[in-house]
Amino acid sequence: MARHDDILPRLRDLAEGPPRRLPPERQLAADLGCSRQSLRAALAILETEGRIWRHVGQGTFTGPRPGPAPLRENLLIEAATPEALMHARLLLEPAIAGAAAERATPATCARLSALVGSGRSARDRQAAEAADEAFHAALADAAGNPVLIAVMRFLSRARRRVGWQQRWETAYRRAGVDAFTGLHSDQHAAVVMAVAAGNGTQAASAMREHLETIARMMEG
Repeated sequence: MARHDDILPRLRDLAEGPPRRLPPERQLAADLGCSRQSLRAALAILETEGRIWRHVGQGTFTGPRPGPAPLRENLLIEAATPEALMHARLLLEPAIAGAAAERATPATCARLSALVGSGRSARDRQAAEAADEAFHAALADAAGNPVLIAVMRFLSRARRRVGWQQRWETAYRRAGVDAFTGLHSDQHAAVVMAVAAGNGTQAASAMREHLETIARMMEG
């Protein structure tokens, strides 16, 4: 059975890349072919190196330990599955779009229309995602509620995590760039049209249809 110094290189490799939660100790020890005692000794070394951090009852995470204030928020983001994130978006974002329609100004609509244009001109996944994220954030800004703005920022950070990114990239490759520059941009434009008309019910419905399209794409 492997000793703790034998598994250190593999654990250091696991600690590379975007921050994420490591598997439970029992599973990780089995994967590495070592005892849990050896695993804990190796993890202690990685923790002193600043490669991982641990929280009782929550698990072991790669990357530097976050500051004390956002700890709970970071744990929630790390634990969020793509399905949980999509469910939250379906609950919240139609209401945000409806609120934006109630407070829309010509400047708001011009900004949203410009972001729709950015989505149409995207040529790869990174550009498409950046335009999409900016559009949804701008809707929250248009709603004029600082709590909703904070919620959207939280959701945006969660979308950058590994689980969502892997699922999103698979959906992007399956659908192709045309789905994102065409269908998604058309749906964004429908939201803008409803916002510009001051129709909160229609804006919420258009946003729900858009998010349901994303959910179906990610489910394959």
